[in-house]
Amino acid sequence: MHNEPPPRQKRRKRMGPEVRAEGLAAARLLLLKGGPGAVTLANIGDEIGMSHANVLHHFGSAAWLQSALMGSMIEDLTKALDNVVELLKTDVAAPRTIVDHVFDAFDKGGAGPLAAWIVLSGDVAHLEPVREAVRSLVEAIVSQPEDEVAPGRVRTAVLMIAVSAFGDAVIGPYIRDMLDQEDDAMRDLIARILPLFMVPSGIPPTTS
Repeated sequence: MHNEPPPRQKRRKRMGPEVRAEGLAAARLLLLKGGPGAVTLANIGDEIGMSHANVLHHFGSAAWLQSALMGSMIEDLTKALDNVVELLKTDVAAPRTIVDHVFDAFDKGGAGPLAAWIVLSGDVAHLEPVREAVRSLVEAIVSQPEDEVAPGRVRTAVLMIAVSAFGDAVIGPYIRDMLDQEDDAMRDLIARILPLFMVPSGIPPTTS
């Protein structure tokens, strides 16, 4: 009795939208692991089990794929900021809650490193969707019922939170390690400073 080899499994054919979704997911992981230089069509092909030619067929070019990745991740960042706005609409959120949500928006999913990539590449048009999310965040904080907070102070506060969250996502782990600080050290610091912007006697807004 001869042992016959098992029948070869047919390779599943993937449709265009599925391949693009898998490719973007792989590109995001490559960005987080190896930085922008790792996001190449060849590397993505290796990740999803496709030849370079097939990946090129579905994405057109490396530039198009990188652009699609930027758009996808900026959409995630915008949604995360929108979640902060919804939280503020339904609850008088503590400063630490606001800070945690904004920091998470930049940290989780790699939005911070992505934003650095966008700015350094000069393709800042991809950041445009964030504009409305940031404005909505300002409006949501202004509408909090606890105090009458001047919009100028809130804009300054959101600037402080967003830039701090961005910096913490990009270089925070290295600086914290140098200074023997806890992972949430920057979040804790910003949460303690934030109330100063939220009261009439707090830090005045920056004027242009």
